[in-house]
Amino acid sequence: MQKVAIFADVQNIYYTCRHRYQKHFNYSAFWQQATAGRQVVAAYAYAIERGDTRQRGFQQILKDIGFQVKLKPYIQRSDGSAKGDWDVGITLDVLEMAEQVDTVILLSGDGDFQLLLERARERYQVNSEVYGVAALTAQALIQAADRYVPIEEGLLI
Repeated sequence: MQKVAIFADVQNIYYTCRHRYQKHFNYSAFWQQATAGRQVVAAYAYAIERGDTRQRGFQQILKDIGFQVKLKPYIQRSDGSAKGDWDVGITLDVLEMAEQVDTVILLSGDGDFQLLLERARERYQVNSEVYGVAALTAQALIQAADRYVPIEEGLLI
């Protein structure tokens, strides 16, 4: 049975689905599709902690599906900008898990992960799948993946 590790860039998926479709990503439908006939070794959902009850409910749903939820505090800077980026954390976790699985599944459209997928393939001979909103996923990321799955109607609610 193929072993997989899943890495969900929650903020990226939330904003791209909302921007393109005005809908939410269906993590349950994704889980059924991505894990069918596979063994999940690890599944992480990376999110920003804002402390509201709706968000805590969403995080519980992710946990119930099978994700380990990793949180970072939302930081509002004095100049009005905000920080809430998990790129380095996702990268470290992917590289840590890559030698334990056959396939890395990344939910993100962020082109910064292109180099990560290429390096994981070179070092660990691991395959990669990327789920992202087609119009908002970096072409470099799509090209770096062994398999690209566009987020469309069947993965939205």
